[in-house]
Amino acid sequence: MTVLQNEPTLLSSSSSTADLSRLRKYDTGQIEQYYSNKGWRAFVRFFQIVLPLFAFGFLVWWDSLTGNVERNQSKRAVRFRETLTKLGPFYIKIGQALSTRPDVVPPVYLEELTLLQDDVPAFSNELAYALIAEELGRTPQEIYQEISPEPIAAASLGQVYKGRLKTGQSVAIKVQRPDLVPLVSLDLYIFRSLIGWIAPKLPFLHSDVVAILDEFGTKLFEEMDYVHEGQNAERFARLFKTMPEIYVPRIYWEYTRRRVLTMEWVDGIKLTRLDQIQQAGLDGEKLIGIGVQCSLRQLMEYGFFHADPHPGNLLAMADGRLAYLDFGMMSEVTAEQRYGLIDAVVHLVNRDFESLSKDYVRLGFLTPDTDLAKITPALREVFQDALGATVNDLNFKSITDKLSGIMYELPFQVPSYYALIIRSMVTLEGIALSVRDDFKVLAVAYPYVANRMLTDRSPQLRNSLNELLFQGGSFRWNRLENLLSNAKNARDYSTDNTLEQILDFLLSEGGTSTRERLLEALFNNQNEGFKRLWAMVNKGDQKTPPDPRKYVPMVRQVLARKEGREFGRKLVSRWLEQQTARLLRRVLLPGPQVAKALKS
Repeated sequence: MTVLQNEPTLLSSSSSTADLSRLRKYDTGQIEQYYSNKGWRAFVRFFQIVLPLFAFGFLVWWDSLTGNVERNQSKRAVRFRETLTKLGPFYIKIGQALSTRPDVVPPVYLEELTLLQDDVPAFSNELAYALIAEELGRTPQEIYQEISPEPIAAASLGQVYKGRLKTGQSVAIKVQRPDLVPLVSLDLYIFRSLIGWIAPKLPFLHSDVVAILDEFGTKLFEEMDYVHEGQNAERFARLFKTMPEIYVPRIYWEYTRRRVLTMEWVDGIKLTRLDQIQQAGLDGEKLIGIGVQCSLRQLMEYGFFHADPHPGNLLAMADGRLAYLDFGMMSEVTAEQRYGLIDAVVHLVNRDFESLSKDYVRLGFLTPDTDLAKITPALREVFQDALGATVNDLNFKSITDKLSGIMYELPFQVPSYYALIIRSMVTLEGIALSVRDDFKVLAVAYPYVANRMLTDRSPQLRNSLNELLFQGGSFRWNRLENLLSNAKNARDYSTDNTLEQILDFLLSEGGTSTRERLLEALFNNQNEGFKRLWAMVNKGDQKTPPDPRKYVPMVRQVLARKEGREFGRKLVSRWLEQQTARLLRRVLLPGPQVAKALKS
């Protein structure tokens, strides 16, 4: 276990901390008011924090003075991680949050901070049992038939025991560290004051670090409220009840309060223990695929996602299901952000860097007044080599690492939701690589994204699809081919459903201009558009030649709509015009041999 400095004794249980011990939400005003009258307490903790940070800062300054920054940067990053670990729970969490902030932290430090473990020494059973009694109103012996003599896991915010209810169910009992809220509140108060004073003096910082800290404080207080965690678990279970491969343990609300959580015990194997998974007769690669599909649905469909899917929180169950544990760190993305992420993935894969630059503005990475003339070339330079191969060869972490470099140098501000998404996906890819060393998250994710792009009824994605396929006044058949070929690999792909959705869009009021442009594309270059479209729709669906009769019911549905009849009339009219023109050329214009004979 990691060595952790003793928590300040100034914040031991007493009436002096009662005002903050029950604080449920992060409130800067209440915290400042409380500690402004207790300056001596903040003063002592200030020096516990500042002295090791000052020692670290002096080393960085000396490297700068002696020209050894690059030479010693890796060593300093290790020192920074160790310093944060020793400072206690709040700073461990700060380090983990910084590991997802490429706009604030240099790339070398990002890599090191990802190694920051949430594994710290346990506190005594006496304190844990006293807290259970305080929260639940009864002693552990009165509530539980059994409880493990020692915690089975200890982290910066709490520790977990295995127990059994009087009714016989096996449970996990999560108990928060004593006086955690007052300790975290004091560290937040001091750290917020420090960065509020230091940040304006650091011109290389592009982000509002005080606002970032306040977002972090809000999330941390949510994570310290076990009632909120239980509600997250039940919401997650409701969303994924239609995905039987996913399992969420039951919450026992009778024995759950703000600082104590009692949930169903789940027996399983960590996904990184491939040998045990194989011995149990389970398919590790299939389980990872389930995890990726689940993450995509969290992000792209529901907007409510598990932000901490590390190996201890994902278990392979004996029946092949994937169990999710620990719902303290969850986050949400709005519909607009979800659609923006889909756009960004599609633009990245299609090397449309100008549109990708605009995506970053929509997603909140760049302000609307940012000069994109500087951003687009930087994105092209970073991704051009990475995208030299197909999407199946792309490594998610390598892309985020490359992106981190320009985000630190250019005026990017990483939204908190995106930072958590990156942490979630990079962690998931890391787990996947332990199962199969050539696993690519993007190769699994892009078919899902392509299928959503083709079938989602939302106006935002329909406009994005229109923009993607029509560029410079011409139809980009290669992009449609790319989307269809990838969408066919999606779990829920259906050729008929895809065609129905596309036709529904084309025949809608918003599809008027698209219908006109598509007509031009279909009849260009001797009907090449028709040929390519037919080949794309039927590619890989059957070994025998495609039978046009299977599309008759769909044609009838199209003709049942006014827009469909109008489009059909124009389609037939254009075809007749084309065929008439061809016939006239054959009749009126002599062929090569006739022309030669006439000349002779």
